[in-house]
Amino acid sequence: STQAAGTSSGHWFMHSGSIRYVSPGFRLHTQASGTRVRRAGEPKSAMGDITLPRRMFLWSMAVIYTVAFVSLYVQIPGLYGNDGLLPARWQLRYSGKPLLEQLMSSPTLLWLGPQLGLDTHTAMELLCLAGAALSFAATLVESLRDSVVFFCLWALYLSMYQVGQVFLYFQWDNLLLETGFLCILVAPLTLIRGARAVREHDRVTFWLIRWLTFRLMFASGVVKLSSRCPTWWGLTALTYHYETQCIPTPLAWFAHQLPVWWQKLSVVATFVIEIPVPLLFFSPLRRLRIGAFYLQMVLQVLIILSGNYNFFNLLTMALCLSLLDDQHVRFWLRKADDSGEESSGSRLHAWLGYLLELAVWALMIFGTVVCFDLQLDKNKGGISSRTAFTYHHFNQFLKTVTIPSVWIGVLSLTWEMVTSMFRCACVSGFLRRFWGMVQWTAFAAATASMFAVSLVPFTFIEYDSNSRLWPGVRLAHEAVDRYQLVNSYGLFRRMTGVAGRPEVVIEGSNDMVTWTEIEFMYKPGNLSAAPPAVSPHQPRLDWQMWFAALGTHTQAPWFTSLMYKLLQGKKDVIELIQTDVSKYPFHQEPPAYLRAHRYRYWFTEAKADGLALSVPPFSYPDRWWRRVYDEEFYPVVHLGNTFLESMLNQYGLKDKSAPRRVSSTGVAKAMRWVRSQIRGVPAHALIWTLMACSATFCLLQGLRKGDKRRNDQKQDVPEGSAEHPKEVDEEEEEKEGGKSEEEVEEEELEERDT
Repeated sequence: STQAAGTSSGHWFMHSGSIRYVSPGFRLHTQASGTRVRRAGEPKSAMGDITLPRRMFLWSMAVIYTVAFVSLYVQIPGLYGNDGLLPARWQLRYSGKPLLEQLMSSPTLLWLGPQLGLDTHTAMELLCLAGAALSFAATLVESLRDSVVFFCLWALYLSMYQVGQVFLYFQWDNLLLETGFLCILVAPLTLIRGARAVREHDRVTFWLIRWLTFRLMFASGVVKLSSRCPTWWGLTALTYHYETQCIPTPLAWFAHQLPVWWQKLSVVATFVIEIPVPLLFFSPLRRLRIGAFYLQMVLQVLIILSGNYNFFNLLTMALCLSLLDDQHVRFWLRKADDSGEESSGSRLHAWLGYLLELAVWALMIFGTVVCFDLQLDKNKGGISSRTAFTYHHFNQFLKTVTIPSVWIGVLSLTWEMVTSMFRCACVSGFLRRFWGMVQWTAFAAATASMFAVSLVPFTFIEYDSNSRLWPGVRLAHEAVDRYQLVNSYGLFRRMTGVAGRPEVVIEGSNDMVTWTEIEFMYKPGNLSAAPPAVSPHQPRLDWQMWFAALGTHTQAPWFTSLMYKLLQGKKDVIELIQTDVSKYPFHQEPPAYLRAHRYRYWFTEAKADGLALSVPPFSYPDRWWRRVYDEEFYPVVHLGNTFLESMLNQYGLKDKSAPRRVSSTGVAKAMRWVRSQIRGVPAHALIWTLMACSATFCLLQGLRKGDKRRNDQKQDVPEGSAEHPKEVDEEEEEKEGGKSEEEVEEEELEERDT
């Protein structure tokens, strides 16, 4: 705890029980690990102090890693096990090459499995459990939110990704790997150095998180228009989105009932939040950045309420924390800001900043009204909107803004580097200053390299800009591409299901007369079943079923494997469909025949027939969905069927190897015991339980530290510390070797000038 008392000649302050004096030429700053004196005239970072946002970001990443590992672990047997849909062992061919060469060809720690006496399936479970345990421990213990720990988490998830095949090829998996690698640069080296002191280069590395946030949001907005999707251009995308998204929530049904003019206005708001607002991420005016932060958070919360997009939205919200600074987080915590009294000049600058910010928001509102022709519609009682620009206009805008946005990033990063370098140069003590400059050089070079390489996927949104990049940057991108360090993004590029949501329904029979539908636990099927709320868990088979329905079964080879495994009655695969196997209609005996049909699904219409149990004026529907038959998706097959055998051979899905011997090592037995303990527990319930435990523990820990801090403050404040500064002055002069206050201040001023 630090307490300061101002005098006409300087400041007296107490830190850790000792009295210190700071002359008027210096400013006191308190940080998590100690007290730092900022010199007058030292430039402020454009990002402000980022100690608290960085700590919040690292804690959030630990939580997201926990969710990702636990969600994947539950599904490993059915997806990648020896009896799974796409066994992971098929991706690793042990050819006798040296381990280093194998790691270079496919960077995954699963190559170490045979050396531990484990098969690929068990090794995957071991790595996944290790990642879940390590990340969960990091959510509870701050010292574990360390560069070394985050490197381990990144390496573990990359190992899963390398053998994950189609079930792990989602944009949020790429985003987690890229963000996880940046965490290695952002996090402190607590385990090695034994301290969580804020480093002078932290603002430089934390800037990369902001740049990634900009790339993600800006590209997500741009691709909606560059794809020429008629629903996005016609502003009608959200009239289809809520019912056609992969796994909607119950609130999606209510959102779908909103009037069309509101849906179109919501599309306009989405375009504004995703295209022009991200440009404010690099604004030197902090209130513009904070305003952009809240707009992004509103968008992500609305997506979470209306759709189950696993940990993606939580990860995006964690990235948006890079837009905050300590001052705003203290405002959340109702803590006083230590910026000191404002002079008349600073008040003038503040008023000029207010006017400029109002001008920016006014310009953005005016541009929105003009570009989307917003007008009051008295007939419909709403706001009419339409796209008032052409694809040619948008393409010209994209060509105009892409390269300047890169240069804005260059200028913003350069400013952060220069201010951080100046801070390193101002550190007292030659050895500390030298070591700080060495660290700054290394991390600044790493940051600049990551920024340069990220320009390749970022400029994919505009061909001409991408073609103008330096060839050396392309070569560097190709060299690191296998590690998923940087990626291109663009969510909801085109709106699917305009003619009705396509849904594949699998049916089983034992006599080819009576057919029973196989209902999945999460995806739509039963017309009377309410949409589930499963975030942040991702049921990866349900997601791939949604993609499979958009095409033919030949475009989803794994679907043939699914039919084959269900005919065999493989329990691991059945648990992907129903965690409680007793709810699976053929749990006692596998079906003799299977087939699949495609239907078109729509949400039912709202009935304003009551207020009970509902959001006014709608009641919960008796049926959430309606459907019509579309066509056959997969013909009737049975074990030994000629068509099924030909498809299995064509895709190489039939395992011709001899049955594998069950490993009897201690690690393998431990993995089987852990699996037996969680079998039958729904994954989303398990994840929610872990998140609740982590949040409760951190809350109790914070309350305990707060009580301890207040008690320490009461005990450490000496009587008369503010009333008798002369006594303190005499004690301080003894520590300074008998020098007077004027001599000490003169030396400090000379050091500052130097």
